[in-house]
Order: sequence, then C-alpha cells, then structure tokens
Amino acid sequence: MTRIVTRAASPADEAALMRHGLHPVLARLYAARGVRLPEEIDTAFTRLTPPIELKGAGQAASLLADAIAEKRRLLVIADYDCDGATACAVAVRGLRLFGAQVDYLVPNRFEYGYGLTPEIVELAAGRSPDLIITVDNGIASVDGVAAARARGIDVLVTDHHLPGDVLPDARAIVNPNQPGCTFPSKCIAGVGVMFYVLLALRSLLRERGVFEAPGVAEPRLDGLLDLVALGTVADVVRLDGNNRVLVAQGLARIRRGRMQPGVAALFRAAGRDARNASGFDLGFALGPRLNAAGRLSDMSLGIECLITDDVGRAWELAQQLDAMNRQRREIEAGMQEQALADLADVDPSGTTTITLFNPAWHQGVIGIVASRLKEKFHRPAFTFAPADEHGRVVKGSGRSIAGFHLRDALDLMTKREPGLLSKFGGHAMAAGVTIAAGDVPRFAAAFEAVGREWLGEDALARLVVTDGNLEDAYFTPQVVEMLDAAVWGQGFAAPMFSGDFEVASQALVKDKHLRLQLVRSRQRFQAIWFNHTEPLAARSHIAFRLACDNWNGVARVQLIVEHAVAVEVG
Repeated sequence: MTRIVTRAASPADEAALMRHGLHPVLARLYAARGVRLPEEIDTAFTRLTPPIELKGAGQAASLLADAIAEKRRLLVIADYDCDGATACAVAVRGLRLFGAQVDYLVPNRFEYGYGLTPEIVELAAGRSPDLIITVDNGIASVDGVAAARARGIDVLVTDHHLPGDVLPDARAIVNPNQPGCTFPSKCIAGVGVMFYVLLALRSLLRERGVFEAPGVAEPRLDGLLDLVALGTVADVVRLDGNNRVLVAQGLARIRRGRMQPGVAALFRAAGRDARNASGFDLGFALGPRLNAAGRLSDMSLGIECLITDDVGRAWELAQQLDAMNRQRREIEAGMQEQALADLADVDPSGTTTITLFNPAWHQGVIGIVASRLKEKFHRPAFTFAPADEHGRVVKGSGRSIAGFHLRDALDLMTKREPGLLSKFGGHAMAAGVTIAAGDVPRFAAAFEAVGREWLGEDALARLVVTDGNLEDAYFTPQVVEMLDAAVWGQGFAAPMFSGDFEVASQALVKDKHLRLQLVRSRQRFQAIWFNHTEPLAARSHIAFRLACDNWNGVARVQLIVEHAVAVEVG
C-alpha cells in the first residue's frame, strides 16, 4: 500500500527564513529540510570546507607536486560509472593544467571487474607509469596496491567508498571515510575527492612559490566544476551543504555556457537547454548517457568525450553515447518486461525481497532492472546475469529500500551460508555480488530470511513524502523557475506538493502516459502521469511536481503526477 504523507516543517524556522527575505515557498521548503539559517543554503564557493580538513590531501599534494617537478609519468585508473568518468576527467584535465604528464586507463568491467586489481596493475604496467592515481576506487584494493608497489610503482588512492578492515599500502590515501578523517562531508563523491586533491595541490604549489616564476600561470580550477557537479549528482550522493556548493557552482557555470565541450555536446545530444540546466538534467539526461558506455562497452568513450577540447570530436562522441543509451534502454526494457513476467505468478505482498535470474540478461544493466523492481514493488531486489561464457558464475546487482542495509545483509548471509558468496560489496542502498549459477535459489532463500527478520509491515509500506499543499497563487512559471534554480537531490529532496483536485478529463498519450485536466478553486491545471495507464477517481488527492511546458513561446505550468489516491466523498 502507498500513502501520501506531508513532510514536517518548523514554523519558527520558516518564519525566520522569511524574515531574512526568502520567498515564502522556499522558506517552507528549506525549513522542512532542516535549514534554520540563510547561510546554510549559501552556495558561494567560499563556503566550501577547506582541503586541509580532508585527511591525506596534503600528503597527496606533496606526492603529486614532487612527481610533476620530476616529470614522472602519472596514470589515472578510473571506475566505469559517471562518477568515475568525471573524476578521471577532472584528474586528467586538472593535472595537465599543472604541467603533469598524465594518461588514464579505465578497465573493461566485464574483463577485469572493479577496482585496482593485480590484473589491472599488470595491464597498467604496459604504460610504464611511475605513479598510479585511483579515482572513485582503490580503498579496497589491498592486493592491487601491493602488486603495484612490487613493480616499483607508487600509488595514490582517491576514493569515497567505505574502507575494509585493512587499508591498502599506498603512498597516500584520500578518502573522507577512512579512519581518523574528520572531514565533515562524508558523502562527497569520488569526483569531489579528486577536485579537493587538486585544490590542495594548488595551495601547496603556492607555498612553494611555483607560480611566482616567469611564465607560470596559476590554474583556474573552477573551470572543472561542471564535471564535479555532473559526477556528484549522477552518483546520487547526499547533497549536504558542501556538495550543494559544488553542484550549484557547476550548474552556474553550465548555465553561463562555461563548460567543457563534451558537457555541452551531451546537453545537445539529450535535447536539453544548458542555459536552464538543473540537477535533474545532470542526473537523468547526461549521467545515463555517460553510464551507458560503462554498462555496455568501455567507459573510455565517455572519458574521451569529457577531456577533448575539439568541439567536433566532442559532438561525435556524444552522439555515440546517445546511441548507446538508446540501446541500453532497449535492453533494459526487454529485461524489465521479462522480470515482471517472471513475477506474474508471484505475489510480492507475500515476500519481503525479490531475487531474479535470467541467463539471457546482460550484466551491464541488471542494476537498473533491480532498481525498477525495487521501485515498483518496494522490496529489496537482486537481479542476476551470467558472468562467464560457460554460465557457471553469475553476477548480481541489488537495490534496497529504507531500513534495509544491503551490504550488512550480504555480510550476515556470508556468516550464515559459508561459501555462498564468492565476492560482495556495496552500500546500504546498492550492492553487488558474485555467486555460482547453481546457488541462485540458495541465495534467494538466504536473502528472504534476512528480509523477514529485518523488514516489518511499516518498512514495506511505501510512503510518498510531499511538502503539502501549494497555494493557487504560486502555480506560476516564475515560481517553477525559482524552484528549478535551487539545488535539490539525494538527502535534500526536490519539491513535491500534494492536494485535492477534481479530475475534469483524462486520456492516454501514446498508450502509456495519462494526460489530465485538473480543477481546483475554479482554476484549471494541465497534468501528466508518465508510465501510468489506470484512470483516476473523479476526486483525487494527488502528489505532484511542478514543471514548465513551453508551447509556441508561451510558458505554462504543468503538474507531473507522482501518485494519486481517491478522495472519499461524503
């Protein structure tokens, strides 16, 4: 069952924010998200936490400064998602601004898996690097770092994932989640960590007087903020105050047209207007196009798009990424249809988890299908696909709901079922696992057993959390523009409102979207519920987002329906 509930806001905080000049709607929204003072939403660059507070940043800066001065060869080892791609682009572009000799390598996920493994070190050794820099990975690469050190290659680890019990023996580690790090923004993305390393490097080179030499210009690192914003939003990290500064600054540059050619090309390929860029564009238009390369092929294509300065080349690569994303959507749609067909005879209300395996599935998109199943049924879900040509090993990708820590669940399963999981890792909401193909039923039973212990009825009830009623006077394009200009995302939810409406008319568009005309207080509203075909009750309580629909140069407000329940009459 799904319920629409209203997010609580402190009237005192709301009033205080209004006294400081905030618009009443923004004051209410910010107060409901725990903001008490205007400076808490200030996104000026000066509000960033200083790099000195990030453990290992100073050590990393010294390592890089010496390497650049000695003209050592640097090699960036990237992850294969959008955060990894943007972090790699920030590393390559940024270090080249300082005069470094730097190249990059992104392993094919299907051949080498994740992280700096000994096999990847062997591959990297063919480039003869003096220093390997990991971005968005490496904190768990104990064996890989040891293999590099054995070859005489130094390693700098920059990562944001949770560390294990043993840290790699790297020359320096920069990770806000490593033991002893007091950096307050624990949820900074991998691209943000790399950006901080560059800030620390510039600060150290200032102290060394490097920029005082004739002809040596001090790099402008703010030119990389479009990449930082893209990776931060696409990685769905919590937008705390520090991350909101990074995203807001990046969006501001994008809106002014000051972005990498590749970012501009991705906006064009996605059919989005960069002048009105929002976090939604980064997360749902650009991010998936970059991720498609890592899911279906090789993320090098995405990284090349982000590091090229050739506008024509950037457009060519962006078009290839767009085509890959369309292919990814087709594969995903087929897999999702098959997954739902597999569930046709299963009543999810009688279970707490979902586990599905199909030998025809593509392992590059099983995470997306798991996410779709989680959203549809509000259950932790794992989907599996073959991981080898013989079909003996399968890889699974999981997505979870609030109240069910996925990695902790897998950890418990390893203790209860020794030998079941060959490899596993992840976070509270997303995780990956490798098992024998024949063990999928055993995995499903063990996963369901944990679900029955940890998830009660309340946890399995879906809640649509809104900001309550929006007064009629605020259904204007100006208010929509104001809301779109703010920074919203994970942990700082985008505005969603709810209210009672009369349904004046409803009809299907393209047989899969429900177009509505809603009436309230003699005012009519255009609305659409995407991927929903069931008709609404004549009087409904509707949860919705606001958007602007531009037609023939005229902007009008449109409601994007997220959920609706019938209002009892009488």
